[in-house]
Amino acid sequence: MTGDAVVDLASKFELFAEHWSPKLVAQLNDYDVKLVRILGEFVWHSHDDTDELFLVLSGELTIQMRDRDVVLGPGQLYVMPRGVEHCPRADVEVKALLLEPHGVVNTGNAGGALTANVEAI
Repeated sequence: MTGDAVVDLASKFELFAEHWSPKLVAQLNDYDVKLVRILGEFVWHSHDDTDELFLVLSGELTIQMRDRDVVLGPGQLYVMPRGVEHCPRADVEVKALLLEPHGVVNTGNAGGALTANVEAI
């Protein structure tokens, strides 16, 4: 992934259909830019060492936290602070962009069946 390539997000989304399986589309310093399709409810988890950026491209994403929910629509983003337990949910498919440090595990401290092996596309 070099800096001279234009990344067409719509074309990248056409390359995969699975939910909760982030795909690496670019790198920025020590950060990964990932695309993900979201449908249903994820697992409750946190990332103790890093914040996590969610940018919704289509659909409506609810990020549940223990004390409140944040609802994002297309063109809106939210930075989940490190250490805050959260559980993303979408009743209709959401396409989102994630920005996180290289090597961050999508299920954070929870692990489990939804832990993804991030593939570059």
